[in-house]
Amino acid sequence: MKQFKIYLTLSVLLVITSSCSVTTTLYYWGGKTSMDSYTSKYEQLSYDMYKKQTPEVLCSMLCVYEDMVKYPAGQRQVPPPGICAEYAYYLSLPETAETFANHATDRQKRTYKESDYATFFPQYAKQLFEKEMSLYPESIHFIKPLLERLLQ
Repeated sequence: MKQFKIYLTLSVLLVITSSCSVTTTLYYWGGKTSMDSYTSKYEQLSYDMYKKQTPEVLCSMLCVYEDMVKYPAGQRQVPPPGICAEYAYYLSLPETAETFANHATDRQKRTYKESDYATFFPQYAKQLFEKEMSLYPESIHFIKPLLERLLQ
């Protein structure tokens, strides 16, 4: 009986510790930064946007958003909740197109096939808001009024 308890205890511990090592994530957050293997590009750039708010950070952030939306990974294979809406919000701001046109690197500009950002960004923003609502229907109550105000 004592041996059974030991085996049972070991089995439970094995199951618990093996479940802790699962590294798959539900969503893709834009790859890892070169700084460490725990921070995603999205996390780092979001922090940089909050702290610095420079045109260069905005350009980098737009490219990370595009990567997350265009090439979703993780278990769900869809962009994370809120990412399409957040991305769309930045694209819908009037100054974003001009900032991107003037400050993006050539590599960043190749992210988009269009070069008329002032026309393309608002149109693409509308598509992204709609994508957010279709992927996450619970967001409709928040996104629909926002979409109406931003893209009149």
